[in-house]
Amino acid sequence: MAVIERSIFTVESVSSAAQPHPKVDFLKGEPHRKHPGVTNLKTVRLPDDLQLAAQSIIHRAQVSQLAERSQKLTNFLWSRKRAVEDLVLRQKAVSLEKELWEKAMQNIGDFDEQVLEDRIRKKVLSELRRTTYRWTPLKYDEELGVVYMAARLAGGYAAVRRALNEIKKRDPSFSPQSLLDFGSGLGTVAWASHSCWGDTLKEMVCVDSSAPMNVLAERLLKGDDERAEPHIKQVYFRQFLPVSPKVQFDLVVAAFTLSELPNVNDREEAVTTLWRKTNSYLLLVENGTKEGHQMLMEARDSLLKKQEKVLHDPRPASVFAPCSHEMMCPKLAQEPVTPCNFQQRYHPLPLPGRHECQTEKFSYLILSRTKPTETVPEGLDWGRLIAPVLRRTRHVHCHVCCSDGQLQHMVVTARKHSRDVYRCARNSDWGDQLPVVQIVEEEAEVHGDSDSDENNHI
Repeated sequence: MAVIERSIFTVESVSSAAQPHPKVDFLKGEPHRKHPGVTNLKTVRLPDDLQLAAQSIIHRAQVSQLAERSQKLTNFLWSRKRAVEDLVLRQKAVSLEKELWEKAMQNIGDFDEQVLEDRIRKKVLSELRRTTYRWTPLKYDEELGVVYMAARLAGGYAAVRRALNEIKKRDPSFSPQSLLDFGSGLGTVAWASHSCWGDTLKEMVCVDSSAPMNVLAERLLKGDDERAEPHIKQVYFRQFLPVSPKVQFDLVVAAFTLSELPNVNDREEAVTTLWRKTNSYLLLVENGTKEGHQMLMEARDSLLKKQEKVLHDPRPASVFAPCSHEMMCPKLAQEPVTPCNFQQRYHPLPLPGRHECQTEKFSYLILSRTKPTETVPEGLDWGRLIAPVLRRTRHVHCHVCCSDGQLQHMVVTARKHSRDVYRCARNSDWGDQLPVVQIVEEEAEVHGDSDSDENNHI
């Protein structure tokens, strides 16, 4: 890919005429605004039945200061970090203790060693309490569940719906019959999956350890009428995962769940268990923060690199999205580290002070058991747009994560990249895939500074 980029950006013919472009059919008969790499959605709305049920529950609950409390909970969840691991905490304590002893030895003549040791121990504990992030589990009762619903129902639905659209658009033959949602919360994954595949889903198992949250999710399914039939059939709520490792589901999802697990070992165990239960696709979604992105990269590394002792399904994991490669995430190699995240516009639940539209920023990871059935035409590659597309007069700035594991700043023009690629770039946005066509030039020479700024690594 890097060779492709360099040939595109910095190499031109001696003559000033536009280069001939190879004819690679990547449009597949679609217009440029709907090219195969477009997976973004327009502004997402909650299904009408879901929104009406949520509004009914909120009206009945009469939670005081709901708008303020929901905003406060949103801020808390967004700023949440992973718990500090015990090993890291011990290393920090030892380092701090050593530093305090060295200072003490320089400044004190005769001293009582036991008294000094007690004083240093107290200082170490005090400093650790002051500087260590305190991770606490969230325990939902009925009222906090309603606050969570007001805060996160629409945004969570929008993120999951956008991520699922990646599978639906790129693998149109995939028609799942079974779904497992781990950490199902309000049941938004079931609603989003149903909006994608409808009644082809015959079994949806929602697992959440919180009984009040499961009750709330069932109320949403029944339109807040316990005597009514659920709007989506064959949804089953459980507090524990199915025990048998041989039971698999076509689609397995964990949305905003890894961040609820207390340590790296629990997250790795959960991800491994979910992968065992995956027949086709595993989707993980988290907040679009550094913490959320890094948790997904932990999961990615674990499933790609670690071999299980007992293999119930020998088909290996491969990355389906958003990564265009299986190397280390280049965003983690940058300083400062920035998350790989994406955006989805959505209509929020109508509450006082809510704007017409809001934006959900999220990170996601899709792993697949099966390799793509379609072969990519020779000379064609796809990169992932990892930042907003800047459209300018006769050129488009695109920041792309490429299949060689590099981040590239592409300046796409019709003259250099072909009219089709240029028009696709203008019609693409953050999160879409961009077609990159290899151009082979003969008797070409590299220009100097005139084009040097068009091949910058981010």
